[in-house]
This record gives sequence, C-alpha cells and structure tokens, in this order.
Amino acid sequence: MNLDLARKTLAAEGNTIAMLAGRIGDEFAEAARVIYDCRGQIVLTGIGKAGIIAQKISATMASTGTHSIFLHPVEALHGDLGRVRRGDVVVALSHSGASEEIVRLLDHVKGRGAKLIALTGDAASPLGRYADITVCYGPVDEACPLGLAPTVSTSCMLAVGDALALTVMQMREFTPEDYAAFHPGGSLGRTLLLKVADAMTFRKGERLGVVSDALTLGEALAEAEKVDRRSGAMLLIDGRGRLSGILTDADLRRVLLKHRGQDVLARPVRDFMTHNPKRIAGDALASKALAVMNQYRIDELPVVDGDDRPVGIIDVQDLLGIKTLNHVQD
Repeated sequence: MNLDLARKTLAAEGNTIAMLAGRIGDEFAEAARVIYDCRGQIVLTGIGKAGIIAQKISATMASTGTHSIFLHPVEALHGDLGRVRRGDVVVALSHSGASEEIVRLLDHVKGRGAKLIALTGDAASPLGRYADITVCYGPVDEACPLGLAPTVSTSCMLAVGDALALTVMQMREFTPEDYAAFHPGGSLGRTLLLKVADAMTFRKGERLGVVSDALTLGEALAEAEKVDRRSGAMLLIDGRGRLSGILTDADLRRVLLKHRGQDVLARPVRDFMTHNPKRIAGDALASKALAVMNQYRIDELPVVDGDDRPVGIIDVQDLLGIKTLNHVQD
C-alpha cells in the first residue's frame, strides 16, 4: 500500500484551507451580516457532494442559534420551493457555479423574494454573477489523481461554511447555556447540562476553608486546617462575607520561597492572596467553569451566590472528563 497519495491529499486540503484565511474580506462580512439580520430562515442548497456539505453547514447553523434548513435543488423544482419565503436567505453551494440544478433554481429563489448568497470557486460563473452576495474561495486543484472527485473544493466549502456559522454564532453572543439547550440528548447533553453546584466537591463548611481576610497568614492557615480534606486553596472574605481573594497552595510555596527567613506568618493574609479572583455562579454550566480554568490556566475556581458570597470551590479534578465547547464534537 502506497500512502503517498493519502499524505498528499491531507496536505493539499490543509494547505488550501489555510490560505483561505487571507481571503476573508468584505463579501464574507456582508454574508455574515445578512445571515445575522435574517428574520426568516437560512436555506442551504447544493447538488451532489456540495449538497452533502450544505446539509452539514445547515446542521451547524441550526445547532448554534441560526434557524436553518437544507433544500434539495431538484425537489425544490418539484414542489419544495414552497419552503422558501420572502425574507429568507438562500445559500447556494456549487464549486463550478454552473451546476444545472442550481442554475435552474436561481430565478425561482429570487422570485420568492429571498436573498441569495453564493458559495463557489468561480465568481464569474452564473451562480456567482446572479447572487446578491458571492463568497468565492477561488480555483483549486483537486487532490484526486484524476482531478475529478471533489476533495479540496468540498473541504473549502465546508471550512468557509463553518466560518460563516461560527461568525454569526459569535455575533449572536450565543452562550454555553444556549448550546446546551439545543443538545439535550446523549452524553454530550448530560455533560453540557451539568451545573457547577452539582460538580463541585468542596463546599462551604464541607471540605472548604473560608476565612476572613483580616487575619494574619498564620491565623488563616490555622483556620483552614480545621476543615478535613481541604482543597488546594482557601477562600478569603471581607467584613461583609463577600469573596475578596484566594490563596492556593502554589501561592503559599511561592511566598515562602520569596520571603525565605522572614516571619511571613505574622503578616496579613491579604498581602499574599490573589485579590478579586475569577469566580463563577453555582447555577452556571460546569463546561463553562472548565473553559474559564483553561483560559486563565487556573486549577481552582471559587463558586459564589448572587451576593458574591462564596458557597464552594470547583477544582479541575471535579471536571475531569468534561469537554469545553471548543472541543466538543457532536
């Protein structure tokens, strides 16, 4: 078995997609804005392999807050065109931009009062010229040794379609809670719906030290030691019981090394704590907590109530096996 072709295929697709980043410009931005502003539905259409890619892009949009359906162009010409209404946006995929089934559909789409976005490799094609907005990824060399089977071209369509879907997702300020609402089933749904309060094992009064920031470091450590099997951090509160800081075991090691030979235990704990630390609400999603930990490279995250009073701490060990939304594959 010769694996050179497999390697060349992956390299061809990967390199071409990487170059697309430099081609994202005004047309892409306009397409994203039209999709975002659409008060109807986003209709994806394409024939053959492009149609399969269109179905995937439609599914991605639907799961990230954009109402979307797939419309087969042949079925559209035999009655399913009734799915398209004025105010809808139709995104048509065709590498050549000259597929007969797509070209025949164009006048009818416009006649229904829908706006047309083309995703194609040829801006000068019938589809590219007739569309209201044309997002063109340009000519590509297919990885197929015969130069026939769609490979690089469909990868480009998929990548640009995903970029559109996620750009609009960001414009909508789509949250992990929104995502979870669209994925209630299976292990993914259970993971996304898990709340911080359900995942954390360290709770105030149970394996968690919550001490006053008015104490000395020595007094604070002694107070925290009263809790069995404490976490790797203590939470500090101000005179009103609100979270004011956090002191981790790693922080303490750094303090002792930096002030070697000094009586640091007699100094105020607030001199060494991290002031105004990152925090999260107990009813937030556990996946969001893990995303915060990953972003800021921290292992412990204080959990607070509506009055910013600590109720617990969620440790990275509590979240082993939970994937952030950036790594979930449905």
